[in-house]
Amino acid sequence: MNNLESRLAKFLEYREEQQQIRERFSLESSQSDQIEIDGQSFINFSSNDYLGLANNLSTIQLIKEQIDQLGIGSGASHLVCGHHKIHEILEKKLAAYLARDSAVTFSTGYMANLAILQSLAKKGDLIIADKLNHASLIDGANLSLADAVRYSHCDLEALESRLKKQATQKWVVTDSVFSMDGDIAPLDKIAGLCQKYDAFLIVDDAHGVGVIGDTGRGAAEYFGLTQKELPVLMGTFGKSLGGFGAFVSGHKNLTDYLIQFARPYVYTTALPAVIAAANLHNLSLIEQDFSYRHRLLENIEYFKQLCSQKKLSVLPSTTGIQAVMINDTAKLLKLNQRLKNAGLLVGAIRPPTVAKNSDRLRVTISAAHSRNQIEKLVSCL
Repeated sequence: MNNLESRLAKFLEYREEQQQIRERFSLESSQSDQIEIDGQSFINFSSNDYLGLANNLSTIQLIKEQIDQLGIGSGASHLVCGHHKIHEILEKKLAAYLARDSAVTFSTGYMANLAILQSLAKKGDLIIADKLNHASLIDGANLSLADAVRYSHCDLEALESRLKKQATQKWVVTDSVFSMDGDIAPLDKIAGLCQKYDAFLIVDDAHGVGVIGDTGRGAAEYFGLTQKELPVLMGTFGKSLGGFGAFVSGHKNLTDYLIQFARPYVYTTALPAVIAAANLHNLSLIEQDFSYRHRLLENIEYFKQLCSQKKLSVLPSTTGIQAVMINDTAKLLKLNQRLKNAGLLVGAIRPPTVAKNSDRLRVTISAAHSRNQIEKLVSCL
């Protein structure tokens, strides 16, 4: 035991020396634009609750009304006795909303991405992935038996070069909206290259659904891509939809295949039915009421406008993710503490989450934010 403790301590000490130790906060309030931590109130600019639905009053009331019937836990995996009628309704509603044939729900987005790559890509196949893809996509590729290569971030020439490699089947994998930079992959051009080189496109639309597209339906709507052009689309309920869990959508053969062969689906407990009901309710809200998304877009534009006036170094992004570049870990941590002292909670992103010398404040904008809150943040920055 002492040897194990010593071994682990060395890794922890090294990370601390690099100023890369991650810490957890313990919230004492619900998730919202204003949160409580250790008795202190903060304006929350670090949550992915883009539409402000995580604490939606009508959703809370719905859960109160249905919990007596639905209970708390699901008790088993979907393939044992954990699959509830509400899961089926949610999957059908989601497929219709995204103009897809079918959808299947997962307990988390991480598990959904592991499932896609672990089960679809076979020995002799080639996975071609954007260098800045989410960690779950990287790990999913590592779990598959396929070969995997990466291409420079959103670099179409580099992607095409890798697509020319020989393989039994080629899979191009990318985020739609990148979680640390907030930029959008050129999916129309990527889809074109996939068609040219007979590759299948897999897109993680976790930060896109509810935000991008004319009606907020995500990457496929934003770029006008059909299911044939974008055969595998993943998304989550825990960001714009304000709930919990994830999904994969596409042709019915895809979802049927995942149900049979995806280990992260087969061998894990199903999403609780009461959470599925909350996801379904929030999905109906954003489908019928565009005001949530309109407020988000107005807040994003207002933040960008104020940053431009103050000449703050913000990466180009039209999404809820706005990266204020600091590029120095010590300076980032000092600035982040000063923001906390002013009652502002912002994500301080350091290596190894991002590349060395690309430290940034990851500001996430929500429809729930007021203009006064945004003004206070920019003023403090």
